[in-house]
Amino acid sequence: MFLQVKHTTRITLAVFITLVMFFPVYWMLVTAFKSQQELQLAIPTFWPERLMWENFSHLFDKIPFWRYFMNTAVQTAGIVLLQINIGLMAAYAFAKGSFPGREALFMLVLAALIVPEQVTFVPVYVMMADLKWLNTFYALIIPNAVSAYGIFLLRQTFRSINNDVIEAAKVDGANRLQVLYKLLTPMALPTVATLVVMSFIGSWNSYFWPLIMTNTNDMRVLTVGIAMMRDAIAGDEMLNFHYLMAASLIVIIPIVIVFALAQKHIIAAMANSTFK
Repeated sequence: MFLQVKHTTRITLAVFITLVMFFPVYWMLVTAFKSQQELQLAIPTFWPERLMWENFSHLFDKIPFWRYFMNTAVQTAGIVLLQINIGLMAAYAFAKGSFPGREALFMLVLAALIVPEQVTFVPVYVMMADLKWLNTFYALIIPNAVSAYGIFLLRQTFRSINNDVIEAAKVDGANRLQVLYKLLTPMALPTVATLVVMSFIGSWNSYFWPLIMTNTNDMRVLTVGIAMMRDAIAGDEMLNFHYLMAASLIVIIPIVIVFALAQKHIIAAMANSTFK
């Protein structure tokens, strides 16, 4: 009897927590399809009286949405590719390489995890300005090309792989890059997939860095563009809230797709991330 009550309580609690966490997403979804008149009702409705698909087409008239979308896609693709490839090579060196100061250098990499970007953005901004990279993809991508956490996670995974496998590959004539990309990377696929998801979400949702590195419509990303649309309608949010929610809904769709495709790898990767 006690076990049955405990089981029922756990399920009820899990359902309640899920509903609480999902409700903001649901409210964003239904608001994106509401009409302006329905937004102004004293008693909010939990489902639109009529699905207003035209909210999305009107959104494209208010801001250069596709331009922002392409900028965000290019920024995200560049950051993900660089973070994964640099992370793989650095993690391989720290896990399987042998050179003086290896552990000390790895500790410096870990130290980077505790430094927020708000601390370093001034010198990096000056560097970008000196290089005349402001309002370019270089400024959006290059400062975020390395992930200290990604290096840490991949290093832990590589350290769990037996060195005999690597030696056998070298005997067969494989060079370092072939060992890394054709042998170790497939074996570390859960970790790589997890890092792709984390890097994608972080880059796609990035706001602070694109805000200070760009100041023209041609280079703005979705997060900055939507925030500026919100500021432009300050005082009339209730008249335009459905457009803001429609924009936010489009923004989260790629994240949901990427996470759904890679979620099965995340738990396996986290299980191998203990410090060794």
